[in-house]
Amino acid sequence: MSIFEMTPDSLKALERTDFASQGLRERSDLQRLIRDQIEVLDSDLLVISEEFGDWEESKRRIDLLAVDREANLVVIELKRTESGGHMELQALRYAAMVSTMTFDKAVNIYRDHLQGLNRDDDPESSLLEFLEWDEPDEERFAQDVRVILASADFSKELTTAVMWLNQRDLDIRCIRLRPYSDGDRVFLDVQQVIPLPEIEEFQVQVREKVQRERQTRSAGPDTTRYDVAVLGREYKNLPKRRALLQVIQTLLQSGDSSPQKIASKVTGISYESMFVSVEGNFNNQQEFIESAERQGVESGRGFNSGYWFAGSDELLHSDGRTYALRANVWHKEIWIGAMRALQTHFPQANIQFRPSER
Repeated sequence: MSIFEMTPDSLKALERTDFASQGLRERSDLQRLIRDQIEVLDSDLLVISEEFGDWEESKRRIDLLAVDREANLVVIELKRTESGGHMELQALRYAAMVSTMTFDKAVNIYRDHLQGLNRDDDPESSLLEFLEWDEPDEERFAQDVRVILASADFSKELTTAVMWLNQRDLDIRCIRLRPYSDGDRVFLDVQQVIPLPEIEEFQVQVREKVQRERQTRSAGPDTTRYDVAVLGREYKNLPKRRALLQVIQTLLQSGDSSPQKIASKVTGISYESMFVSVEGNFNNQQEFIESAERQGVESGRGFNSGYWFAGSDELLHSDGRTYALRANVWHKEIWIGAMRALQTHFPQANIQFRPSER
């Protein structure tokens, strides 16, 4: 892609260039300019150190160290190269090194930075004002460390690594700094490429969902059993999904509801995913399965009896049809949502549920 100058008569393409051919150096030019105008990368940052390297047994230095409005530390690494090198690995080491920084330490670092710039601002007051805090709060300071990588471009290996790390709950942003020239003038095109700004909020939601699912898997299957009550009848020590089956079965037997009405009240699952039905009243498991399999073959959708409550004592009946409830989709969040929905929309049934004591 190119950048064009618009004139009344034409679009004039600016010439793509690079920092080296323009005599722009990484530290004394690019880093200095971004340090003094950090809003080029992010409008909600305060730079508290440049070339930070206050740790033992290491000569490595962070290009720029900043704080964001949420009191998180932000490690900023700059490269004028076309690939970004191995800056993501370097930045991760730095993030780990500063992760234990306290508010008092940050104030001292910021004091040294201000003195190096010949500024006499009070570092603690300036930092508190930026964070909109009345007083220091060590519990809220540096709860996380973000990373910003800024380079003329990024290799496929680097972007792949960054996207993989972001999926595992890190916050790394890649910002491309691409120079263009027009005679003696140099222009800088600044674009965030990871994550794309247009889908950043969606990606955060996806990451949070994956994190919840990962936590659920790592915790192992939920084997909690429940006592339920519906229409004055009590059922003790049931697995979650069987407890839901019992509530639905009782509601249908009372004649006060239908599978369609029940499914319409439960969010997160469609009627087609919740129930399967065949015409006629079947009380025999094998007859129901054979009829459902024929129906599945005819419709092209198929029918796997292992996915449904299709036992002779589990089948549901309503309006001349026989139904089976889906058996394998009721992880804890969806199950609790379904039970609460039935409580809310069928108050006359007085549905109650609680973990069994035994």
